[in-house]
Amino acid sequence: MEPFGVGYKTISIGFPVTSWTGHQNRIPQDNRRLRIFSGTSNPTLANEIADYLGVPGGPKVCKHFADGELYIQIQESIRGCDVFLIQPTCAPVNDNIMELLIMADACRRASARQITAVMPYYGYARADRKTAGRESITAKLIANLLVQSGVNRVLAMDLHSAQIQGYFDIPCDHIYGSPVMVDYLYTRKLKDMVIVSPDVGGVARARAFAKQMNDAPLAIIDKRRSAHNVAESLTVIGDVRGKTAVLIDDMIDTAGTICQGARLLKRRGAASVIACATHAVLSHPAIERLSEEGLFEEILVTNSIPINSERRFPQLQVLSVANMLGEAIWRIHEESSVSSMFR
Repeated sequence: MEPFGVGYKTISIGFPVTSWTGHQNRIPQDNRRLRIFSGTSNPTLANEIADYLGVPGGPKVCKHFADGELYIQIQESIRGCDVFLIQPTCAPVNDNIMELLIMADACRRASARQITAVMPYYGYARADRKTAGRESITAKLIANLLVQSGVNRVLAMDLHSAQIQGYFDIPCDHIYGSPVMVDYLYTRKLKDMVIVSPDVGGVARARAFAKQMNDAPLAIIDKRRSAHNVAESLTVIGDVRGKTAVLIDDMIDTAGTICQGARLLKRRGAASVIACATHAVLSHPAIERLSEEGLFEEILVTNSIPINSERRFPQLQVLSVANMLGEAIWRIHEESSVSSMFR
């Protein structure tokens, strides 16, 4: 039997919009229809979600054959149950996607009533449209594969673009990691803050964040991208001089965009720069770039993607989204509103 695992401790903070105290006493011990199973990509997060819900992680066997093929077996009856499979499809992306598909197929063949893929990070989300001829829209392909494997519903967090929800022919609940960052920033009691979008495409995300921060002023970095993972920041639209600039993005991959943005903000007179991103992909050479002395006061990310101790550095602050995901899972199970969590 495969345990969920133990990982690096993350910060778990309150949530100002509603009170979430866990559901350990709500689920009848004699007839639990809610089942939680973790993939191997982020067992620590799955553990925290299970603790919040008061539901033990479901036992399963997960192993590789000599040729690399994956074998999964669910080791308890899930007939007629609501099954939630927790698996962010981060690196190694293809392996984690395949594991999720096989888990879903195993649950479907075990007569689960409903199978929900809980994907705190949705791999291939950036391949959401054709920008040149003969390209694949891989985000749609992954959606099709999930449906075909037996998934009945998807719970995702901070998709790269909102249109990905429409790629699914099944319900897709989309939640956001920004509330835990907003809550943390409130504890910092920052003054003269300005929310900054690193590009024009992220303005809606930055505007929503600014609204949560008591309608903080907004600035935009005008950016040109010359190739994949290569960005050239040009100018800042808005006043950042003497202020704490909070850069908002959905993910940090190679960190080229956000680091160029931070340097530009410093040149325009920003007193300090804080970066906020839900997904810490942190591909090489992100850590070297982000840990540059004097560039960022702090970098806030969530544990949607696991970050081991070797990838940590002093400016990095990891916030837990386990309670938020756990609450969303509970509301899906109880057939109540998920969107009302963010009102």
